[in-house]
Amino acid sequence: MPELPEVDALVGFLRERAVGHAVTSAAVAAISALKTFDPPLHALVGQTIDGASRYGKFVDLDVGDLHLVFHLARAGWLRWYDELPKTLIKPGKSPIALRVRLDDGSGFDLTEAGTKKSLAVYVVRDPAEVPGIARLGPDPTAPEFGLDDFAAILAGRRTRIKGLLRDQSVFAGVGNAYSDEILHNARMSPYALAATLKPDEVERLYHALRDTLDEAIAAASGRPPAELKDSKRTRMQVHGRTGEACPVCGDTVREVIFADSTFQYCPTCQTGGKPLADRVLSRLLK
Repeated sequence: MPELPEVDALVGFLRERAVGHAVTSAAVAAISALKTFDPPLHALVGQTIDGASRYGKFVDLDVGDLHLVFHLARAGWLRWYDELPKTLIKPGKSPIALRVRLDDGSGFDLTEAGTKKSLAVYVVRDPAEVPGIARLGPDPTAPEFGLDDFAAILAGRRTRIKGLLRDQSVFAGVGNAYSDEILHNARMSPYALAATLKPDEVERLYHALRDTLDEAIAAASGRPPAELKDSKRTRMQVHGRTGEACPVCGDTVREVIFADSTFQYCPTCQTGGKPLADRVLSRLLK
């Protein structure tokens, strides 16, 4: 799933390649991906892309007096073409959900792999009309987001810190992968309760949050979309590395399985050497 750093890089890429060009066609191949009907998608045609922005994991293209907003969800991606194929896209026959052609012949497809379709496209007059954007919490990379703001969010929340970091209404843009990396960098258990963290732990987690995301944004910046996924994978220290050696201490990276996702952690770095309970595996062993 693309998270804040990758989406930020996509926005930078579109700002460089798409801004200043007019939309000559926009076609949906996956009807379920288009979440709005007024304004219609064809209202984008003939209008110029004036800007590109990010809201959490949402990409916002400012197209004339409208906004083309999309969220790539778990299995979505943006495929850029300097020369967009002229072949017609057929609904249900390819992973393409949306195709946008620009006035110089370039353009992009939004694609989604797998059978669970969650990619979302919106055409709106104001990004705030998108429900997911309206619910977003603060951007943890914003210059004005300080330690006091972070501490105030955590105070009194008897919620596991792993889930809190992933909650888009609490912190915009952090997902499963980077929350694993943030907690590893902070040397903190994913099961720690936010309300029980001591001031020095809150400060350590805050700096791990900022440093992890800032470093990932810097590493992704300037890369074309085709390189972003592999670049992200190679930078992960624990996420997606179950069974491998922790690069910090050498212990084996462990995994906890949920119904539809997993997370990874290092017992030595994060939990005092104690493996975390895995409810799914525990049920299977009974």
